[in-house]
Amino acid sequence: MSSPLPPLAAVRVFEAAARLENFTAAAQELGMTQAAVSYQVKLLEERLGISLFQRSGRRVSLTERGAELAPVIIRAFDQMRQGFATLRQDHASVLTISCTNSFAHLWLAPRIGAFQMRHPALAVRIQADDDVVDLARDGVDLAIRGGQGAWPGLEATLLTHNRLAPLCSPDWLARHGPVDSAHALHASPRLSPDDMWWHEWFAAMGVEENPAVGPPGIALDSQVMEGRAAMAGQGVAIVNLFLWKAEVEAGLLVEAMPSYVRERASYWIVYPPHARNIAKVKAFRDWIADEFAQEKAADAEGRFLPPDRTQ
Repeated sequence: MSSPLPPLAAVRVFEAAARLENFTAAAQELGMTQAAVSYQVKLLEERLGISLFQRSGRRVSLTERGAELAPVIIRAFDQMRQGFATLRQDHASVLTISCTNSFAHLWLAPRIGAFQMRHPALAVRIQADDDVVDLARDGVDLAIRGGQGAWPGLEATLLTHNRLAPLCSPDWLARHGPVDSAHALHASPRLSPDDMWWHEWFAAMGVEENPAVGPPGIALDSQVMEGRAAMAGQGVAIVNLFLWKAEVEAGLLVEAMPSYVRERASYWIVYPPHARNIAKVKAFRDWIADEFAQEKAADAEGRFLPPDRTQ
């Protein structure tokens, strides 16, 4: 069995005093009084049962046994300093972002290159997962989340409210349309008909759903898959409209019928309070806020992004 270590506070004081060969200089470096340094050294000497320093008036020098121990302890502290410095450097140069698969694939991935060009020394890692991750446990710096803005232990800044819309391909609408009411859409082929967003949309449109009405739909497990299936003419998908802005503007997707339904959840950027002013977190927070501000300005009529007002 290995011997227990002496008190680390005393070892830390010995390292500084031995390296500087001066109790006063060690006290200044450690932010302690000279008396406190002398006390910690005495405590260590009593624990070890040997003298580590010779005292001559106000001067101190290492004893023979102290000179044997000093290089070992100094080297150990140098390695620890280097380890922490490397950790800080690695942490400062890598930004890890958590977000949903749909946000990662449809919004962030096409734009993150612009952020990277603005901050070329910063490496970016995107962790796409539909589960809510523990930022501290999983080594994540910040996250983009959908919700009401309340996550214990985290600060949240609103990015945008979300507008839900039933989208389909122009070809599907030509074959099955026109869809002149939400009741008619309820009876039409829909993708993932049990998706909670369908329930939200029909409730907002004043339609009481009846599971017995309408053909069975294809169940898909992500908004990305639903949107792609809709573009392929497989049915109508209920999606977050702003994530599919490019496809709508390109004419690949159209709204099956006019509506204006804001989702209960909104998109937020979240991070631990202590990370608020960390340079890489602040840089990304400012960049993404600017991106959404520009998109809102371009979408002045709120076609894709609803206004930031309370419903």
